[in-house]
Amino acid sequence: MTDPKPAMTMREITDALGHATPGVPRATVQATRYEVSILPEGDINRSLFTINVEYRGDDRWAVVRHRDCLNAAGEWSYELRPSEREDDWLDQRRFDLGTALDLAKKAAPHIVVNGHTPLDAYHP
Repeated sequence: MTDPKPAMTMREITDALGHATPGVPRATVQATRYEVSILPEGDINRSLFTINVEYRGDDRWAVVRHRDCLNAAGEWSYELRPSEREDDWLDQRRFDLGTALDLAKKAAPHIVVNGHTPLDAYHP
């Protein structure tokens, strides 16, 4: 009886099949921004009434629109330069992904552009 070979790792299998270049790390894919709007994709006004949820590192996300940043109370304020941000400022404006998306969805119908809301711009 022959000695069985140890099980191969997934990397060893893909290398053996030619699906990866030996010695080269695999590329990673990470979502870093979500768009939130009540207007449908393709609507001419969507870009005006969109809030972005953007990855800021360390599993923390910011809810932003132009240069403004949303806090947990639903208030917008200018996003300070990184060198000016204190920990308490960041703690009020950085969230886990689920919380950030929830805050953005709640704020989305209330954006105002030149006196108009996305509800004014919505045409089903």
